Amino acid sequence: MLYELTKLSGPLLELSRISAAATTWMAGASGGRILGLWHSEIGELGAVLILRSFASYEALAAERQRYNQSANPFNGAGLVRSVQQESYQGFDFLPDIEPRAYGGLYEFRTYWLKPGGLPPTLAAWRAALAPAKAYTEHLVINMIALDGPPRITHIWGFESIQQRFDLRAEHYAAGLWPPKGAPEQIDRAMSMIALAGEQSPMR
Repeated sequence: MLYELTKLSGPLLELSRISAAATTWMAGASGGRILGLWHSEIGELGAVLILRSFASYEALAAERQRYNQSANPFNGAGLVRSVQQESYQGFDFLPDIEPRAYGGLYEFRTYWLKPGGLPPTLAAWRAALAPAKAYTEHLVINMIALDGPPRITHIWGFESIQQRFDLRAEHYAAGLWPPKGAPEQIDRAMSMIALAGEQSPMR
């Protein structure tokens, strides 16, 4: 499955309006399924995040072309200050996303990888998922970027920040996380905490 992660930046007090306007604009797409909408809470502020899935490269390219040719993409005129769109492919050993309730609080983690770092990263994650199930059952998806520098973005869902901290501490102490050999492949990393929006299929 292919995914597009879009970030719309705008005024802090207008994120709900931006999300609603974007939802209306995406309803006119010929392809693409909205999986989740969030607004940032910790990390970069003033961001609306949108995750969509596409069944083919052609469908993804057609929607990107619709964006490029739109005079008012995401219906964001007067609100949206910048748009960032990233294309991804899910790890082939992870299931496709089916929206469900994770608890409302989500973490978006992006790792920029060293040259040649993807194969050992994939092998490490494949080996670590089952032993760390109590933690990885909160994993929404991990994805490989199809454009830009080599990187992966993984999304996690929790009921609270405390739940996240407790699960990570427990699995670190037990030696079950992080995946062995994966951190050594990271050049740099960033994290953002976001809350599910009212229109989000993933809650």
